[in-house]
Amino acid sequence: MPLPIDDSDAGPSPDITGLLLAWGKGDTTAGNRLLSAIYDELHRQAARAMRRENEGNTLQATALVHEAYIRLIDQRRVEWRNRAHFFGVAAQMMRRVLVDRARARLATKRGGDFQQVTLGDAEADDAENASLDVLALHEALERLATLDPDQARLVELRYFGGLNIDDTAEALGVSPATVKREWAVARAWLRRELGAA
Repeated sequence: MPLPIDDSDAGPSPDITGLLLAWGKGDTTAGNRLLSAIYDELHRQAARAMRRENEGNTLQATALVHEAYIRLIDQRRVEWRNRAHFFGVAAQMMRRVLVDRARARLATKRGGDFQQVTLGDAEADDAENASLDVLALHEALERLATLDPDQARLVELRYFGGLNIDDTAEALGVSPATVKREWAVARAWLRRELGAA
């Protein structure tokens, strides 16, 4: 596992966008430097996602990062735009890993041991939120995507990627105020939808 680059104010931060563009053009050295530069942030995203999981889940944050990263490096057709775009795609890969694992467990257990998640604020562990099955959330997001693809993408970035308001706004190309408003609407819709299920 590569050593992460220190992102403290003591030194210049790596040019993530430049590394992404070089990696997209086939520069494997840039890909290795990129992993070192973004590993800590990917691990934080994975740790946030795993805190919402059922206690019986054996997947660890490090394994989630590695599985998501393997899927990311297979994304040959992606034209990386910037840091927020990369972390948005990383959020999508983490969602897919969690959903695939939940489906595999469900197939094995034939309906038992659902993977639990919450719809709390993406940046906080909110005990007041009800637990949900990750597959039910995934299916609800699929339904939301047919109604409003932008809201579904926003939920994916905030929930599965753990992106903050500003990074989500950058990834979607909208204002932070729009993200806050749409996040509240999407959460309310999902709570109603999942409550009906």
